[in-house]
Amino acid sequence: MALKNEFCVQGNWLFRWRSYLPLLLVTLIGAAMKHPRFPFDSLAVHEVWEEFCLGLSFLGLAVRALTVGYTPAGTSGRNTRQQIADTLNTTGMYSIVRHPLYLGNFLIGLGIALVCWVWWLPILYSLLFLAYYERIMFAEEEFLDRKFGREFEEWAAGTPAFWPRLSTWRRPRLPFSLRNVLRREYSGLLVVILGHTSIEYAEHVLLKNYRLQTFWVALGGFGVVSYIVLRTLKRHTRMLDVPGR
Repeated sequence: MALKNEFCVQGNWLFRWRSYLPLLLVTLIGAAMKHPRFPFDSLAVHEVWEEFCLGLSFLGLAVRALTVGYTPAGTSGRNTRQQIADTLNTTGMYSIVRHPLYLGNFLIGLGIALVCWVWWLPILYSLLFLAYYERIMFAEEEFLDRKFGREFEEWAAGTPAFWPRLSTWRRPRLPFSLRNVLRREYSGLLVVILGHTSIEYAEHVLLKNYRLQTFWVALGGFGVVSYIVLRTLKRHTRMLDVPGR
């Protein structure tokens, strides 16, 4: 099989299971936390570092929200069976980067990987992410090229694949929809919050310090309650439905 075709096959397979395979990061974090240590052996620096890493993950979630909030139905979805694109997104976040959702995923995971203060974890995470998502992006672009042809080629020629170029920003065609973001990104919010709070809880257990800060308890509770409420609204009501989204 030609390498190009092999990349497509692998990318489509990884695309189908992209929501589950990144959970392998949990195993790496477990290995990194066998011997927890603070940056420069300072609790104060550790707490600032935790806040920075949490902010980085929330930045990734914000990138996803700014992408999803402006996109129409039939694009930028969580479909897993096959590639879907009713239209080609070229405005908003898609005017500065071709794969903004995957950029958001990378930042979310990087924030979680950095918390442990183990040098090899963010490096290994980045390398695995590259090998994993490079094939998915390749398969997606092959699909878009076949469907949209010259329109895709012109957009791809002037838009970076992964690292944004802010100078190419074009105003989105649709208004921002918070309801669409809440309907589609509540699981991402839970991943960010549980990822960081779980590491915080595990650190306290390993260090035999069972007294958690109010902030982390409240954040964890907020994440779980938000997930339950938004999932219930999505599945049993039409409150979060937006026409054309």
